[in-house]
Amino acid sequence: MAERGEPGPGQEHGRRAPGRGRRRDRRVYLVSHPVLFALLAGTRRTPVRRLGRTVLVHAPEPYADALRRVPLDRLAEGTTAGAAQRATGTGGFLFDEDGADHRQARRDAATVFSSDGVSRLRPVWLEVLRRRFAPLAGGAEVDVVDVVAELSGASTAALLAVAVPAHTLTAAARAAAMTAARSHLPGLRWPGGARRDRAATARAAAALAELLGVPAADAGRASMLAVASINTTMAAIPRAVAWCADDGLWPAADSAGSRAALVSELLRVTAPSPVLPRVAAGAAELAGTRVRAGDRLLLVARHAARAGAPRPDPADPVPAAVGQLVFGTGPHRCPGARLAQAQLDDVLAELAPYRPVVTGARVDRRSALPGWARLTLRATR
Repeated sequence: MAERGEPGPGQEHGRRAPGRGRRRDRRVYLVSHPVLFALLAGTRRTPVRRLGRTVLVHAPEPYADALRRVPLDRLAEGTTAGAAQRATGTGGFLFDEDGADHRQARRDAATVFSSDGVSRLRPVWLEVLRRRFAPLAGGAEVDVVDVVAELSGASTAALLAVAVPAHTLTAAARAAAMTAARSHLPGLRWPGGARRDRAATARAAAALAELLGVPAADAGRASMLAVASINTTMAAIPRAVAWCADDGLWPAADSAGSRAALVSELLRVTAPSPVLPRVAAGAAELAGTRVRAGDRLLLVARHAARAGAPRPDPADPVPAAVGQLVFGTGPHRCPGARLAQAQLDDVLAELAPYRPVVTGARVDRRSALPGWARLTLRATR
């Protein structure tokens, strides 16, 4: 049965329905991370807002400045590095390194995620997409979340050269991220919750490392790549597909030229990692607000990249300098951006001929990043 508000058989699906995709996507935040969403929404009108020792950064310019100019404590609790260390049980590869180590790690990552590296992985996810989306042609419904779980697990296993079933690897990486993130999300906790969270995180990290079965010297790097790649992919692609279906954007996915702009716009508005938690290591100033050493910075990628354009528009995309902020900037730009763009590009290319609509959706209340637990599609062609 179609979800309430979905078009039925025989209705026109090519027309754009402005705002519908945005309304559905808001549900992801409202249901999965309501306290965090309320905090971000309540402070977004000010480019930079201080709340005690926490500085929230919403506007594009101070957001970029924070990543380029503010000295950061890369080992502090409550940062991406801290979450990485909890999720992997060891060093966080890129996230907790500094200086020469960080530069070398970035060079290594640039090789892994180069155009040649992405091209080597592409046949892996294309096989998954073509096999899993084929039932749409016969009128069957397909859960895109489950498809992406296989896609991300298979791609990551190939990236790391490990023989692990796709869904098994995806489940382990998501469990590690979920338990690591839970301890620093805003909200009320029962007494003893922090201790239980630490124990659960340690168990999930150990399970992931054992599953990967790589040498101990490579465990941190492999675990971190698995956690980062799988969780951002699971957050980004289903949300982007839902927005594309709801706002009638499939015609833009039909050709490579317009699809490239559509991919950038969809990643911009979904902002798979909506907040980058950091801790300042020294004094600085952001949009007139003083930052002190030890201040916690919440860099809101979701708002910085959406500035003035809350909906995707492939015919009139925002400047790249703003749109690409979802991947960070400068020395803190995500090395996996090329992979994320290539995978979403192929997903949209495979789906576009079917002109699918969303027939059912359920928010994932347990994931580390806002996303869907189920998102079923049905072809209209």
